[in-house]
Formats: sequence, structure tokens, C-alpha cells
Amino acid sequence: MSAPRSGDTRPERVYAPDFLTELFRNPLDPGYADAAAARRRVAPGEPVRGWRAWPGRSISLVVVVVLGFLFAVAYRQTMADEPGRSQARSGLVAQIKDRASQTDRLSTRADELREEVGRQRDAALGGSAAAQLRNLEASTGLGRVRGDGVVVRLADAPGNADAVTGAGAGPPRVLYTDLQGVANALWSAGAEAVSINGQRLTATSTIRSAGEAILVDFRPVTGPYEVSAIGPGALQRRFEDSRNAALMREVAQKTGLSFGVREAEDLTLPAAPEPQLRYAKPSVSPSPSGSGGQSGSPGSSGSGTTASPSGGGR
Repeated sequence: MSAPRSGDTRPERVYAPDFLTELFRNPLDPGYADAAAARRRVAPGEPVRGWRAWPGRSISLVVVVVLGFLFAVAYRQTMADEPGRSQARSGLVAQIKDRASQTDRLSTRADELREEVGRQRDAALGGSAAAQLRNLEASTGLGRVRGDGVVVRLADAPGNADAVTGAGAGPPRVLYTDLQGVANALWSAGAEAVSINGQRLTATSTIRSAGEAILVDFRPVTGPYEVSAIGPGALQRRFEDSRNAALMREVAQKTGLSFGVREAEDLTLPAAPEPQLRYAKPSVSPSPSGSGGQSGSPGSSGSGTTASPSGGGR
């Protein structure tokens, strides 16, 4: 811009800075910088000390200290309660084992007394009456039976299913429904006596589950499971041709369960415990004539070893 000539009366022009150029040169409003400087109130390069550092570092330090204290208290309480829990668990396990031993001894004693009662009863009855009673006991499960038959064995799968291909997927454990199906199939094939792991089945027997345990007449059984049956010579062929056997073979192939059927000779199936039967009695209603109802009295039965009615027993 040239200097004004002498004698020129025109006013000098003032050029304002370009707005866009100023915006790109100073994009931040000066007020933000002033506010930040007012909050710091420190010289450039001076570290933040004292109360100015509280919002950041002090709060984090307090939180870490509180969490550490809580973890320490929880750990100490857990370690203090561990001996009590271990002792209570050990006591329960000892009680279960002791009660199981008592139950086994009482069961053995009950079998011995049942045998003695059977001998005394046979001596008192004698002849065909005693034989007929033994056959009735064998067919109802209240008498011990000896004869030829089959044994169906089921066991849990190893549980090593392939997570990528899915091979071996499915229930890796034997279910109570599997035992129900095998027992029903054996009955349909002509079995005369059936037991599961030594537990004799009768018309009132139940096979159910309680959590992961399988109960037969409210007594737990563990794997491997052996379903023993006494019956005619064609029992094994009829069972293997049944729909349940085909289903179990398919399940074993897919899941890895162990399923096998073998012929067994000279099987002995124990007698089932005496059932707790209840008898109905007519109610006695008071009347002017003083008539009352009548009640019946239940009978009793003993136990003995009976051969299989099919002729395959001894």
C-alpha cells in the first residue's frame, strides 16, 4: 500500500483481518483457555500438588484401599469357616456310611429270619401246600428264585464328546427311564423274576431318580447297572428282538453308553422286602340297634428258595 500524497484529503483505509483465516488460525475460543488457566492457577511446568490432585489420584487410592480391605475380610472369614464346613461334611459322610452299614446288616439279618420262618412253615404245612405257597412267593417277588436267564448291563459313557463335530453328543449317563424300559422289556419277553443290582422288583416296585441318583424301591443303586432276569430259554432272543433293545443299541452307538446282553446260568435273585400293606376296614357307625361293622384280618407269608416255574431253574 503506497503512502498518501501530500494534500490528499481522503481518509486512510483500514483493512480488517480475514474471518476465515482467523478462524483456522485460532480455532479455540480464548475464553476456554482463560477458564483452564484460572482452574490451574499454576505456572507452566509446575506439577499439581496438594488439594489440586485430590479429584484424580486420591479417590482412586481410597477405592483401592477399601476394596483391598473388603477382600482381606472376606478371605479371612472364608478361611475361618472352612474347618467348620469340612468337619460338618466329614460328619455327614461318616453318618451316611454308618447308616448304610446298619442297613446292610439289618437286611442280612432279615433274610436269615425269613429263611428260618420259611423252614418252620414248610415243616408245619408239608406236602403240596408248602410247594404251592413257595411258588406264589416266587411269582410275587417275596421268595428267592434260582435259575437260568440273562443279564443286561448298562454303564455311563466316558463323557468325551467332541465339541467341534458333535460326535458323542447326548446324555452321557444312564437314566432311570433306561432301567425302566429294560425291566419292562424283560417282563414282556417272559421274565419270571427281575432284579436291578440285587434289588428284586415286584408289582409295587418303583424306579425313579433323586437328583443324579437312581432309586429302586427308595434304595440308591450305582453304575454299572446290571438288570438280571430269570426266565425261559428264549428270553435272551425275545429281549434282543424287542423295540427297547434296539433303542438302547442306538443310544449306545450315539452317546457312548455301554449296553450289553449276555446269557447267564444259575442266577439267584434275592427276595424283596415284605411290603407294607394297608387293609381297608368298614367304619363303625353308631345306631340304636348297636350293630357294627366287621373287619377282616390280613394273612402272613414266609420265604424260601424256589426254582423257576419255566423249568429252567434249579
